[in-house]
Amino acid sequence: MRTTQQMSITLPNDMADLVKARVRSGEYASESEVLREGLRALMARDRAVESWLHQQVGQAYDNLKTDPSRALTVDQVRARLAAEHAKA
Repeated sequence: MRTTQQMSITLPNDMADLVKARVRSGEYASESEVLREGLRALMARDRAVESWLHQQVGQAYDNLKTDPSRALTVDQVRARLAAEHAKA
């Protein structure tokens, strides 16, 4: 049983040129390898976002639901962001 599928894709010229350049440089053996690596990176990013949502955002939401007094107003958030920006 095959573990791969052949596909035909269309890329914008700049992306196609990037794929070909990676192969020409010897970094990858084929265009397929470049695309597989890109998809692996996309899947890793998706896993990281899901993990962040479950571990940090979900926990923060649960904490806020338990104690609504922890909430910040829009003005408080803006003031904190302005202060952080002023430090930089």
